[in-house]
Amino acid sequence: MDEDIEALKSISRALDGVLRIANRVKMGKKVEKSLKEKNQSAVSQDEDDPNKTPEPYNCTGNFQADFTELCKRNNMAVIPPVVHRARPPTSQSQVESSKPEKGKEKGKTSAQQQQAEPEPDPDMVEGEPVEPPPKTFVMKEKFEYFKPSVQVEMENYDKPDTVTEIFIRGWKIDETMMATFAQCWPVMEKLHTINLWNTGLTGETITMMANCVPNIVNLRTLILDGNCVAAENWHELISEESPLQNLSLRHCGITDKGAQLLGAALGTIKKANMKLISLNLAGNMIGDTGAEHIAMGLRMNRTLMSLSLASNKIGDKGAIKLGEVLSRFPLSHEEVVERRKQFSEKGSPDRNKSPPPSRRADSKDRPGSVRSSSHADRDKKAGKPSGKKKDGKGGKDAKEEEKHDKTKGGKKEKEEKGGQKKASIAADTKTAGKGKGKGKDKGKGPAVQEVEDAGASDFVNPLTDAADFIDGQLLVAGNRVLINLNLSRNSIGEHGLAALLKAMQYQTTLTHDSKSSGTGLMRIGVYKNKVSSDSEVLAKLTEFMMPKDPFYKPPPQTPDGDSNS
Repeated sequence: MDEDIEALKSISRALDGVLRIANRVKMGKKVEKSLKEKNQSAVSQDEDDPNKTPEPYNCTGNFQADFTELCKRNNMAVIPPVVHRARPPTSQSQVESSKPEKGKEKGKTSAQQQQAEPEPDPDMVEGEPVEPPPKTFVMKEKFEYFKPSVQVEMENYDKPDTVTEIFIRGWKIDETMMATFAQCWPVMEKLHTINLWNTGLTGETITMMANCVPNIVNLRTLILDGNCVAAENWHELISEESPLQNLSLRHCGITDKGAQLLGAALGTIKKANMKLISLNLAGNMIGDTGAEHIAMGLRMNRTLMSLSLASNKIGDKGAIKLGEVLSRFPLSHEEVVERRKQFSEKGSPDRNKSPPPSRRADSKDRPGSVRSSSHADRDKKAGKPSGKKKDGKGGKDAKEEEKHDKTKGGKKEKEEKGGQKKASIAADTKTAGKGKGKGKDKGKGPAVQEVEDAGASDFVNPLTDAADFIDGQLLVAGNRVLINLNLSRNSIGEHGLAALLKAMQYQTTLTHDSKSSGTGLMRIGVYKNKVSSDSEVLAKLTEFMMPKDPFYKPPPQTPDGDSNS
């Protein structure tokens, strides 16, 4: 009996322990459940909170990864793939003969082999062998070619951060897509070429690109052909901060309005573009007025070497203006004023400084003895140049000193050019003396700032070149840095070609002079204008320019010709 009681007690104690454990487990599950519910509610609150901004994405330089991630963050429905630019596949013999370099060619050939389809064996169909597909192109699915994509060229196909060129063809780039590109491109250290053909750019997207371009440090070439923009704000792409050296704007519907803005961006009397080397404006709607504005920009620009204005609407007036800026041109009133400012700042850099204490103290309130001593000191320093001499110092000497003060910057012109140029500079100096009192204080501040800016950017103002004073006009030598000019397929007649021929002849005389800067125009295209092919002026211009063309090869002389000669 006692044994049964003890067994019942032990069983009850065991049951109590089991119940305690079960209660603990149950409590733990409740705690876990409550924690999960709290976490889920916190996550749902974060997702439902529209004011919370996601963490900004830092681009790494891997264009494909950065572009895809930014497109996802912008909730784009379709993300254009980043693909290698298509190349014609190489044959097996060429692959075997040329050993690939480490990294470069190995990656290229592997990418091309992935794109190429395996060559099927010729089977017998109805007794005739089936021809294998040609090896000059790669077959793709239907409409695959027309789908939006971003084509890239890479320096090393094994390294995704070595993209050098970007090509986009035939799909619209809106503001969201341009903002995505503006985040990706600045961190791509190897990128030097961007080609956006027929991508539906607008004035807003052009402004966004213009703000992005200065941050792409190695960018040199920008091609935006086939983008007609109503705002015509192309000039924003070649600002002072822009690193572009080559800009192509073919078939962009540019009118005289856009040409005026581009001409002002090329150069004014205050500043000029110091980076752009090549500008292609072929296939637009630029007329005589637009050509005149571009010629005005070339007056001060000494960096641009190649300009294409082919297939526009330029006539004789525009050609005459271009010929004038290439030979020599008369200075306008504003340019004459700026020229005098440049010479005055070069000749007397201390002119804008405050006068010395002795001159300040030279007033009527001082006693005569003190004033006489200051005059004595001034007489001792008579050899040094000074300001205007108001105390009578003798007619001839005073004139020479005043002439030395005003034309100190023009001495080099006098030494280099004799006779006629001395008279021209003297006439220029006389006119400068008349307007000097009016413009001295008025242009004092801007002149100093302009000189400092010019020194900082190494801009040498062409207005300070040697000048000739002829028939009441001050003429300076024109642009001799431009070496290639294409005016084909315009509306230029005999008078325009005659002006261009005269400009080329004048450039040749300047080039023979050892002191001239630049080689002058070496190639000019004037084909398919309003001139007959047997025109005498056209024949003279072609014959005159042919030896200057660097690609021209004279016909080889035969032994018979040598013996006859």
